[in-house]
Amino acid sequence: MSYPIPANNPSLLSWLPVPGGSHFPIQNLPFGVFSTHTNPKPRAATIIGNTVIDLAQLLQLGYFTGINLPPQVFEQPVLNGFLQLGKPVWRAVRQRLSNVFEAQNAQLRANPQHREKILSPIENCTLHLPVQIGDYTDFYSSREHATNVGIMFRGADNALMPNWLHLPVGYHGRSSSIVVSGTPIRRPNGQMQLQDNQPPVFGPSRLLDFELEMAFITGQGKPLGQPISTEEADDYIFGLVLFNDWSARDIQKWEYQPLGPFLGKNFGSSVSPWIVTLDALEPFRVTAPVQNPPVLPYLQYTGNKALDIHLTATLQPDGGEPALICTSNSKYLYWTMEQQLAHHTINGCNINAGDMLASGTISGPTPDSFGSMLELTWRGAKPIKLPGGLERKFIADGDTLAIQGYATYPDGSLRIGFGEVSGKVLPAY
Repeated sequence: MSYPIPANNPSLLSWLPVPGGSHFPIQNLPFGVFSTHTNPKPRAATIIGNTVIDLAQLLQLGYFTGINLPPQVFEQPVLNGFLQLGKPVWRAVRQRLSNVFEAQNAQLRANPQHREKILSPIENCTLHLPVQIGDYTDFYSSREHATNVGIMFRGADNALMPNWLHLPVGYHGRSSSIVVSGTPIRRPNGQMQLQDNQPPVFGPSRLLDFELEMAFITGQGKPLGQPISTEEADDYIFGLVLFNDWSARDIQKWEYQPLGPFLGKNFGSSVSPWIVTLDALEPFRVTAPVQNPPVLPYLQYTGNKALDIHLTATLQPDGGEPALICTSNSKYLYWTMEQQLAHHTINGCNINAGDMLASGTISGPTPDSFGSMLELTWRGAKPIKLPGGLERKFIADGDTLAIQGYATYPDGSLRIGFGEVSGKVLPAY
């Protein structure tokens, strides 16, 4: 099998150690932001195995010679400046990293002074939110999820709204409350209507939920007024992260008519710290679900646009053992990233480097692949059994919810992964 992007070749080996089953072999080379106790300034990084690689030091020491990079681009606390440079530069940097850390290249391997400046064990590092997210849009792209929720609230005959099969439904969320994995999430307070035809009450959400999602990060888009087509979209997508769009179902149910989610969503969303480039995920393209009825011309596309990424969610009670509660896959998404971006910009809306567009909950066709507690417990009617005799209808204070994701090369020996995104729920104020 040929790999048009040389850095994706599964036969490549690194001179850095890579444990078996690692999410971060040399074929991945994701981008993130890190700091250490000895250098607390956040700066750009990549990772191979369990070794974090300082991109600012690599640039300063001359390892990116010949690539048109601003001198301080990797010394910034976010990656936005790098994302503004566009796909040819992203690809050139990733390829150079592949060359420098390939097993036969002794340039850095044989230079202990440089290695000491550039390399850090992951346990000595703090990972930060990798981009300054200017705008965040959340879509509703899983047909299975939309159908399940529709059945619960409107019945099987009206599960999907009339527009759902014609466009990627989305709403603009709150970027300021997006936090990096490991940041605790405070249970929100808000208004809820506990019984139909009764006045609302105020208090902590009783139906706190997770949403298993992925999100993509954009580069710099076109000027205001100029749309991005489905065929162009991949040139503007830098990479993907795991995403948990925490949801207060009871607050959301009372507030969402007529303008959509508000307090039930904007109290917090969690993202994984490493952005896996779209280039690194190219080997895992598969056919997306058939769209019927046919979509309008601006949403049509050619080629395989779905991604075969294995996704899991675990729930760990405070002091207890983590339990696997969901196994899903991004290939189930009805609407592709390219369609989401094309629809987002078809009216001339501009995107900026570092914008985040999330998929919406990714549910599959079987009950174990449902990507939220709302679906897994069917509104609480079928509680999840946990070790030690515990059960959950929704997420309790002290629970930690973690999402992991990875793609696997055909022979199964190599994973391209995202690590995880996790968050522990704290009691409401």
